[in-house]
Amino acid sequence: MPRYLLPLIFGIVGTAILVSLGNWQVRRLAEKEAYLSAIDARIADAPVEVPAIPDPVEDRFLPVSATGVLTADELHVLVSVKKVGPGYRIVSAFEMEDGRRIMVDRGFVRTPQKEATRYTGPATVIGNLHWPEEIDSFTPENDITGNIWFARDVPAMAAALDTEPVLVILRETSENDTTVTPLPVDSSGIPNDHLQYIVTWYGLAIVWAAMTLYYLRRMRKTKKA
Repeated sequence: MPRYLLPLIFGIVGTAILVSLGNWQVRRLAEKEAYLSAIDARIADAPVEVPAIPDPVEDRFLPVSATGVLTADELHVLVSVKKVGPGYRIVSAFEMEDGRRIMVDRGFVRTPQKEATRYTGPATVIGNLHWPEEIDSFTPENDITGNIWFARDVPAMAAALDTEPVLVILRETSENDTTVTPLPVDSSGIPNDHLQYIVTWYGLAIVWAAMTLYYLRRMRKTKKA
């Protein structure tokens, strides 16, 4: 019996750890699905005025409406849209009626339309406040001279456009500019890989338990031989 004790303990402990990791992912999946449902519900709420001092945490995804002027001051953020290909998000400075100057992410244009003329002038925009988290250690430095940005860095873009660090992701506008395709905020861009992790951890637990039983069985046969 002492001969089997160490492999048995090793097998039980390993299986228990893997199962506990799977259980943790089950809880995380439930939490993430609740979070995404809350986001979807908030995104679809009736729009309100842009808060005087928006909070990047409390006001993320807040639906807002603003009337003012779309200016010609714009930044081009390199992106790739599924089934469409590479292009740019057009982020324009927007001067509100009360004198505030914020940013509007107007949407997507294909690469050849990067320098095309777009509508500027009076408009009412409806969208969602957002502070995207798109920068990591692999993000290249922006090409300021060529007006090519590699991430929507709200503070940096605000400094470049001389606006408040407030970004509205366009959903609807009174001026239907067909040269730009809006990319409204939704929860599809928020990763939710917990189901994959659940399958992985539980699968590894099954394999670990099976290998432990197989090893113990081999030890038993070897002893009899």
